[in-house]
Amino acid sequence: MPTHNIDSIQACFASRLTTLEHLMKTAQTHFADRDAFLQERIVADMLPFGTQIAFTCNQPRNFALWCADQPADNLNPDVTSLTQAYKYIANTQELLAGIHAEDAKLTEVKRIDLGQNLYAELSGSAYVDEFLLPNFYFHLVTAYNILRMVGVPIGKRDYMLHLLPLVQQH
Repeated sequence: MPTHNIDSIQACFASRLTTLEHLMKTAQTHFADRDAFLQERIVADMLPFGTQIAFTCNQPRNFALWCADQPADNLNPDVTSLTQAYKYIANTQELLAGIHAEDAKLTEVKRIDLGQNLYAELSGSAYVDEFLLPNFYFHLVTAYNILRMVGVPIGKRDYMLHLLPLVQQH
């Protein structure tokens, strides 16, 4: 997705977080133990659904913090309750709603620490397009796939909720 301005990036993240919340609400009605599916994973070496929630939220969260000239601050990846997961989404939505940066922010250089003494320096636009959005969608789709794998009755319509306001009938 080409990034156009701060507002469009914020809107994209916000609408997809709403989709994530919808997926979680659908999943919680599918299981007797309301928090059990948070530990589901696709394969043993992948992180569980709850962690996918935290990692999905980290991308827009760190975008909002960067827009406010604050350092990145990742959420605790050990998500053990739906209450915690919903709080992560709500807090991330709140941070996004509070963005007051100018579009010129997207021309600034952003240093991304990658661990093991590695880093990348990217323009703000590249930070969004090459780092934040790919990571965001990776974890959102992984969360979706975990739910599909464990039998939650969701489909593409649930994933593409952001298009509903644009749908028309002939």
